[in-house]
Amino acid sequence: MLKPLLIEIGVEELPAVPLLKELSEIEKKWVAVLEKNALAGEFEFYYTPRRLVLWHREFKTRQDDRIEEFYGAPVEIAIKDGSATPAALGFAKKCGVEFDQLTRAEKGGKEVLYFSRTVEGRASNEILGEMIDQWIKSLNFGKSMRWGSSHESFIRPIRWVNVTLGEDLVDMELFGVRSSAETYVHRISHFEAKKVDSIHHYFDLLKEGSVDLYPQSRRESILANFAALESKHGIKIEIDQDLLDEVVAITEHPTPLLGSFDESFLELPPEVIITSMKEHQRYFPVFKEGKLINAFVVVSNALTNDFSHVIEGNQRVLRPRLSDALFFYRNDLKKGLSTAGLEKVVFMNGLGTLAEKIQREKVVASTIANLIYDNINPDHLERAMELAKADLMSEMVYEFTELQGLMGYYYALALGESAEIATAIKEQYLPTGEESALPSTILSAIVAMSMKLDTLIGMFSIGEIPTGSRDPFALRRAVNGIIKIAVAHQIPLNFSTLIDQLASLYPQGKEYKKNVETFIIERLAGAYVGVNPSIIQAVVAKDAHVELDVLDIDRKIRAVSSIATSDSFVEAFSTFKRVSNILKDEAMDKGFSVNEALFENDAERHLYSAATSAISANYETLEERLDALFALKAPLDNFFDNVMVNAEDLSVRANRKALVGMIYAEIYSIADIKNITL
Repeated sequence: MLKPLLIEIGVEELPAVPLLKELSEIEKKWVAVLEKNALAGEFEFYYTPRRLVLWHREFKTRQDDRIEEFYGAPVEIAIKDGSATPAALGFAKKCGVEFDQLTRAEKGGKEVLYFSRTVEGRASNEILGEMIDQWIKSLNFGKSMRWGSSHESFIRPIRWVNVTLGEDLVDMELFGVRSSAETYVHRISHFEAKKVDSIHHYFDLLKEGSVDLYPQSRRESILANFAALESKHGIKIEIDQDLLDEVVAITEHPTPLLGSFDESFLELPPEVIITSMKEHQRYFPVFKEGKLINAFVVVSNALTNDFSHVIEGNQRVLRPRLSDALFFYRNDLKKGLSTAGLEKVVFMNGLGTLAEKIQREKVVASTIANLIYDNINPDHLERAMELAKADLMSEMVYEFTELQGLMGYYYALALGESAEIATAIKEQYLPTGEESALPSTILSAIVAMSMKLDTLIGMFSIGEIPTGSRDPFALRRAVNGIIKIAVAHQIPLNFSTLIDQLASLYPQGKEYKKNVETFIIERLAGAYVGVNPSIIQAVVAKDAHVELDVLDIDRKIRAVSSIATSDSFVEAFSTFKRVSNILKDEAMDKGFSVNEALFENDAERHLYSAATSAISANYETLEERLDALFALKAPLDNFFDNVMVNAEDLSVRANRKALVGMIYAEIYSIADIKNITL
């Protein structure tokens, strides 16, 4: 039988960020509990800051009966001379029956002892309490707390529990709270508990009590009101999706309101105002004609016919925040950009202070710049590297650490530095993610790469190597960033050579070089999202001596990737796989010498002629070269149809292997295609 099931866990206000981090797992964990208890079924999950709700429109009132089967030892072992052996008696005991209650069955081609029994399913109302307890305790919100005399902990104290199956309240206890047919509506609507007469009544109660139970509905309501405010006031509200998620999570009856702040605060860089409003107050910034204006939108959870006091209160709270920011900003401008003090800030034990890191980064930057020196003003590079971390000593960055680099940009411009240097300071941390922008100028690119390279090599030099999911210094992201920047700006960066050139800057000489190179190879897939990983491996993992030339690797990956899905490649793949198998014991970099005098039939001669023509031709791109090499499929197939490669004459055999080897070696110089998985 199926009945509706409502589960409501009432809590004190849930913090938004921990809730949202666990959100994707909450339903999965309930599914796991359902499956474990043979009660799987469709359901919906809702949340507000004061409740977690599971809603099954149809739920089994009891578990299905199930058959338990037990297989024992083979009969020939279990029974000797007509009597049960200890193995048979032990199996019967395990099944909880006498030996004569056992039967026989076939398993693995043998006759074995067998026993089965029907296990009657339990009533759902008997086990729901255990299931909910398992589910709640499986949720991981990070920090948790204890309350009252309880020894157990949860993200926030649980205040009420309502579990109703059909028309009946399920008797259970969770964290010392016994289930009851009650719920709570919006505090301003009604403070005390409300009696719930039925599941249908529950949903009506929340609606009447100004609780919008459905997160998607709250989101749509907020966005609709945003649109109305924009239309009415001729403004544009910047919608940060993460902030919107938070606001949805902390409101039960959201109402967007337009507030304002003193226009004098617009002296601050826009990012400072926006950061202050978002982080401290969860306000949405407001723009007009593309510029930030002295207004904000707050999403209120209040119930009132007059929101003027709510708006005034939020304006009053924001003012001291912006006043502090303006004070920091003006103070920083008076002091100017300086790295004084960074010599007292330890970057990492074994790698010295931040001041020492800056000096290493200058050497790294100069080394990279020498690769493309005609395009770089050395004085600008020196100045940009000197000032890149100066804003770490500013009061503003101390207060808003996420503004590092950006504040350096504003201070540099205000203090008369060139736009190129200021931009390099701002973009030094790019890219910050998979979809992030890259540094926009060659100067910015070198500054950003230098910072990442110093951190990467430095951490490996002191043994701080990422393991598993642990990567506290974001070295994986650093590698991806370096590769993307080098490719975007066509900087001829060779990791292998560069590590050698910079070895004197770091502890342990060159001992860590192989570890760094291996790490870079492993991370290449992260820099080429969407590319078949086996293609990347085919390009870089041909042998232990691969040169990590970024632009060369990039050209090869893109060339192989561009043709790997073509019909001609798919058709040729099996033929060239056969070639690679023939040559599996051959070193591809040794060179292959072919003696035409040893050819015995036209298939050999034709293949040699086609191969030498394809190999000696000039091509504008690697794609064209690969296309020409894969076009040798037809003469290769003809060769295999008419020629025995493993001839009895060893010189003829070696010559035939050299013939196919000279072809595969050309492809191998780009990628070892046998490693590609189509």
